[in-house]
Amino acid sequence: MSGSAGLVHVAPRVDRSVPICEVEGEIDASNVESVFEQLLRSAPSDGPGLVLDLTRTAYLDSAGVRILFELARRLRTHRQELRIAVPGDGIVRRVLVLTALADVVPLHEDAESAAAVLRARVAL
Repeated sequence: MSGSAGLVHVAPRVDRSVPICEVEGEIDASNVESVFEQLLRSAPSDGPGLVLDLTRTAYLDSAGVRILFELARRLRTHRQELRIAVPGDGIVRRVLVLTALADVVPLHEDAESAAAVLRARVAL
């Protein structure tokens, strides 16, 4: 596992040309820098953007929210998008809404629907 004390595992993959990063576990101050580096490595400098799959993320603290804002900002500088998959009824979605990240980054129920939106951008 990646991250501090095995709290988190970051698994990058590509689904029909769209990079998806699944984060399983907990993102907090102890592992946030490692997670951020892994997410940056997963986002190509070309292409439509990155899907961040938080459907298996159990916990996200303020340090984790900060890196998501920064990741979205960096992608925008390359004319790319960050899209986040997160269950509608979970604590992580509530954190994203309360911190206004949901106002900046589109949220989806699953990674497949988020990836479909990015694939459609390429087709335009």
